[in-house]
Amino acid sequence: MEIITIKENRDFRRLYRKKTSYISPALVVYFKENGAGFSRLGITVGKKVGKAVKRNRAKRVIRQAYRELLPLFSRNVDMVIVARKKSAEIKSFEAREELEKLLKKAKIID
Repeated sequence: MEIITIKENRDFRRLYRKKTSYISPALVVYFKENGAGFSRLGITVGKKVGKAVKRNRAKRVIRQAYRELLPLFSRNVDMVIVARKKSAEIKSFEAREELEKLLKKAKIID
């Protein structure tokens, strides 16, 4: 399944302002329902996570976790996932588990 991404800064800011967030040691998820017939994803990884190699790995791991969980979504949302420092060290399956817990808490998946 193809991931539709959020690229515009105004879309990221809109989600941050909404202040609906769920936090885990490795990830922070901001989301808002959208009226579109699809979900969109934005990923933010700051320099505190590490150098470029670690930041890119964190993005790949998060993107894969999202891709695996996307078919389970019960509603369409715009979502920004912020990688925290711990996200550079976690394995793929751990990222999926953390994201799944956060999305269940947010009632995006059942």
